[in-house]
Amino acid sequence: MENSPRRHVNIATKGHEVRCGSGGVSWLRVVAALGISAIATITSVSVAAAGPAPIAGAQGMKSGSFLARLKTVSNVASTVPSNGDINPYGIVNVPQTVGALVQGDTLISNFNAASNLQGTGTTIVQISPEGQQSLFAQLGGPLPGKCPGGVGLTTALTILRGGFVVVGSLPVTDAGSGTPKAGCLIVLNSVGAPVETWSGAKINGPWDMTAVQFQGFAELFVTNVLNGTVKAGGGETNGGTVVRINVVDVPGHIPQMISSSVIGSGFAEQLNSSALVLGPTGVSLSSDGTLYVADTIKNRVASIPNAWRRTTPVTHGGTTLTSGGALNSPLGMTLAPNGDIITVNGGDGNAIETSPLGQQMTTVQLDPAGAGGDLFGLTIAPNGRGVLFVDDGDNTLKLFH
Repeated sequence: MENSPRRHVNIATKGHEVRCGSGGVSWLRVVAALGISAIATITSVSVAAAGPAPIAGAQGMKSGSFLARLKTVSNVASTVPSNGDINPYGIVNVPQTVGALVQGDTLISNFNAASNLQGTGTTIVQISPEGQQSLFAQLGGPLPGKCPGGVGLTTALTILRGGFVVVGSLPVTDAGSGTPKAGCLIVLNSVGAPVETWSGAKINGPWDMTAVQFQGFAELFVTNVLNGTVKAGGGETNGGTVVRINVVDVPGHIPQMISSSVIGSGFAEQLNSSALVLGPTGVSLSSDGTLYVADTIKNRVASIPNAWRRTTPVTHGGTTLTSGGALNSPLGMTLAPNGDIITVNGGDGNAIETSPLGQQMTTVQLDPAGAGGDLFGLTIAPNGRGVLFVDDGDNTLKLFH
């Protein structure tokens, strides 16, 4: 891909073998059998914006801060497709052109149907840098596999090599008036058709996701928010997990999940009347293998070290990197080009930049309305031009640049 900076991280250590998932599956042995090189690739592409509008200035700016140099919010496009789905959650940049996917475009998943009932959204829209929206997928029919409860697309959204899109489903039965169900991860091909589902295997209410991709395989890191949540009936419980899913992703073949492992447990979670469910949400993987997790209920950012190789889970919600301060129920998360962690607050319209050492560097009013509950998914705009984010308040994709 031209004009796409890449960062390579060699995580394979000669003479070492990592066992992941149930049944003692040796991940590196599978990789070796396929003749695959364990070199991670993190890719970004470019995007543009139009219609700028100034926003409130940043507070607590530091010279090395990524957010501090951004000043303007621009509307890119509406995220509402023709069927009226609303409440945009997940967001991911398209890394390469294949099928209906166009390099530089952005995919957005919708959590609500036009009825505004949560856990009933079925669409993924594709938005170009110029703001042209098209429907990438509408998952209204039978799925090619199990997905307990059906379809209610969440923030968990990523694109694998070959143009396979993976999206999380945490559905609510009885058209949004019933009980949240375990759901699944749905795999779609590059033209938006579902080709596979991954359910069970420790997947229980997939809420958000990040991925690291290698030559021939990938690791997906998925937060889960339904482990005991429904049984608690609105009370807080500590069943939230982060699950690493190992996937063989060979060119020309549908990706195959081969194992899954809980690498983080003990995160707070509970049902919520306005947000359906609260629990571990945003996840981002650093180049040294540390996984950062937005712990919404406990108002903190946690870390899980050695996430791509660990064989036992970190308990008690991982290690607290930062808590309180400018954080206000953090939800979505992404990593800035400088390695800092950017989270958006569910309790207000702010974004917070935190260093890997836990210092809260910069606070900006990212949502122009300054309202709580409007921000969820975000990602760094290709080529580091700014931050792309979804605004649930007016169902749009916006760029902070």
